Amino acid sequence: MSRVPLVDPKADTASKPLLDQITAAFGATPAMFRAVANSPAALEMMWAGFGALGHGTLGAKLGEQIAVLVADRNACEYCLAAHTMLGKKAGVSAEDMSEAQAGRSSDPRTAAALSFAEKLVTNRAQVDDADVEALRNAGFDDEQIVELVAHVALNLFTNYINVALAVPVDFPTVRLLKAA
Repeated sequence: MSRVPLVDPKADTASKPLLDQITAAFGATPAMFRAVANSPAALEMMWAGFGALGHGTLGAKLGEQIAVLVADRNACEYCLAAHTMLGKKAGVSAEDMSEAQAGRSSDPRTAAALSFAEKLVTNRAQVDDADVEALRNAGFDDEQIVELVAHVALNLFTNYINVALAVPVDFPTVRLLKAA
């Protein structure tokens, strides 16, 4: 049971205009958005972040692979389930999503991004010059490096929302590999 009420997307609240957009985008209103809708400002920040990164240069496939890695490291069952489904919709194979969840990829560029994302999460952003240089050597430019950090940060926010507030999972369940 959620630790905060799940806002009814049909209710006349300050969050309703954004919930209408979210419902249109998903065909339903996922529980996470309904929980965050308790704060219109937080909902606006989160939805804007998803929109901005959706237009970024990393692409949906890599964004979803990063999301499942971050979710697994934070034991966020909600985000793991949601992003596994979204990754498959973006064209990532089930095997590649499972590999990303474990922090692996047969693609060197994706592997470098996942390694960096894992260090950001595990070491609380304490990375060094060699870590950033490894991304450059894998073909990432400065814009993409900053965007990668933004993906991790947005996913940390959603993980924290879902775990701290016990948001019920409303996507097909995916088993966590690592406990936080």
